[in-house]
Amino acid sequence: MLLKTFRSLAFVAAATIAFAMPAAAQAPEGGTVAAVENTKGPIKIAFLSFQNNPFWTPVTEGAEAANDYLSKFNATVDFVDLGNELSAEAVVAGIEGALAKQYDGIVVVPIFDGTARIIDEATDEGVPVFNIVAEGATPSNRLAFMGQDATSAGKQIGEYIAKKMDGKGKLGVITGYFGATQHTQRMNGALDFLKANYPQIEIVGPFENKDKAESAYSLVQDMMTANPDLSMVYVTAGGPFGAAKAVKDLGLTGKVGVVGFDHTPDNMQYLKTGEMVGLLDQAPYQQALDASVMLYNYLVDGTEPPSKVIPVVGKLLTPQDVQ
Repeated sequence: MLLKTFRSLAFVAAATIAFAMPAAAQAPEGGTVAAVENTKGPIKIAFLSFQNNPFWTPVTEGAEAANDYLSKFNATVDFVDLGNELSAEAVVAGIEGALAKQYDGIVVVPIFDGTARIIDEATDEGVPVFNIVAEGATPSNRLAFMGQDATSAGKQIGEYIAKKMDGKGKLGVITGYFGATQHTQRMNGALDFLKANYPQIEIVGPFENKDKAESAYSLVQDMMTANPDLSMVYVTAGGPFGAAKAVKDLGLTGKVGVVGFDHTPDNMQYLKTGEMVGLLDQAPYQQALDASVMLYNYLVDGTEPPSKVIPVVGKLLTPQDVQ
């Protein structure tokens, strides 16, 4: 089952979250935070997330694991599907719906600017909000945020790209959504580093695929037609396996490499066969699970998360790592 796969990846990928588990606590499998005893009565948490590409599978299953675990503590984590089109409006509508249904707390992947207002409104109404994976640049009064530093992750990818390209050549760039803060920071983290240090690397793009693998597939075909000497493609968000499939179908395995994010099965299969040459993880299963338990603990006894920003450190895997 995918659940076991992602539980395993949470450890094998060595993506860790930088805080310590309470002493003598029994955390759920795949997580690092244990629940405290419930002295408050029934607790209801809404978990709001999207469903537009395979990245969200471990997020969803992390929420399901949190529900299974917290059900033993008289608490529920209800997964709410925000749809397959990412937007600030979908996040706002989801939080408004959770408030209307009187949930005690909310875990959400806000991604965009334009979501801070409703997060602040929820907080003002006494409903704490825990952001995970990605949030907008505008500050909010959320309880905490757990996720990667997107700019640093982009720079890490940029350093790897420069090494693979030997500091020269053409790099195609595909981002998920031009309006998504995380996607932009990942993109600029890499491109700013490359422009400052490797001016002989020529950037082709960026282009937008809206996290869709089929769009990444078409974009790579178009890029190769216009730039037959392209040697690398960087996909900042969802659907990198679509770019990898295009490389394979064009017979360019070993000549053109794809670099992207997330150790999902769709991506890992192309890492094993060599079309993907680098994958940086962000532990989505663990984020979903740990954030839900931390929010539950806060609701029960006021235990604050370890910090307002909980960093996730990912491991960059190469084909050699998975042989």
